[in-house]
Amino acid sequence: MKSRPLVYHLVDVFTDQPFGGNQLAVFPEDGEVPEEWMQKIARELNLSETTFVTTPQEPGADFRVRIFTPTREIPMAGHPSVGTAYVLTRLGKIASANPARVVFEEGVGPIPMEICFQDGEPSAIFMDQPRPNFGSAFEDRGAIADMLSLDLEDITPGLPLQAVSCGLPFLLVPLRRLEAVQKIKLKNDRLEALLGEFAAPNVLAFSLETQHPQSTVHCRVFAPLYGVQEDPATGSANGPLGAYLVHHRLVEKEGVVHIRSEQGMEMGRPSFLDIEIYTQGNKIDRVRIGGTCVYMGSGKLTPPT
Repeated sequence: MKSRPLVYHLVDVFTDQPFGGNQLAVFPEDGEVPEEWMQKIARELNLSETTFVTTPQEPGADFRVRIFTPTREIPMAGHPSVGTAYVLTRLGKIASANPARVVFEEGVGPIPMEICFQDGEPSAIFMDQPRPNFGSAFEDRGAIADMLSLDLEDITPGLPLQAVSCGLPFLLVPLRRLEAVQKIKLKNDRLEALLGEFAAPNVLAFSLETQHPQSTVHCRVFAPLYGVQEDPATGSANGPLGAYLVHHRLVEKEGVVHIRSEQGMEMGRPSFLDIEIYTQGNKIDRVRIGGTCVYMGSGKLTPPT
């Protein structure tokens, strides 16, 4: 007997234009994909991430979302959460209240999602992320500059190269100019040697100079140790970025801080992520990231018998 084809949906996340943002494949049907195939399918599709929707195991969760890069399962991620919510809403699996709210069960615990609608269609989708953890600073600034094929002078003085996590750790690298971010050429062997055992094996480099006037910050994200050489839109990195900008007073700190991040320009996949940082006094109480999606179509994968 032939195996039944597995249906997946392809969506571009953090963009309102086809062929922008970050691609995502979503397998929405619980029980269709055996667990032992999930990593193999993610490697076969070779996107930054692929998600599989299953029955939640934790009370209060509406869906369990498992997230795979081509080489590993990861405990949470931004564009897979936003894109999966978009696909489930389009399929009628999430009620179209405005806004609709559901909870995803991910490896870091419950992730609240909010889906806003315009003309009956899902528009902006936001996810809450765990509160930020500000970790170790990487002291050898020259080594990081060399890893990025930059000069030491390209790194902004007076700001730390710091590991920050809102569920997934990233090394935040502040650069003086937009031009420095654009000319990065990552040396994979140096990254593995420097960061393989560090608190944050993934890198986000940013500048407060931007290509688009509506943006607050321009960034690039590299995660080769997770099987992603460069990512065009990374929600799990932009939550920490927003927290870093607020914590180090690079943006206005009072109340709800709205930040727009641009990413993916150097890859030909322009992406825009909206970051909201909620503060009370000197404390960050809440981190949200969100954006829009474009539905690109569906496909069928026929597994081996």
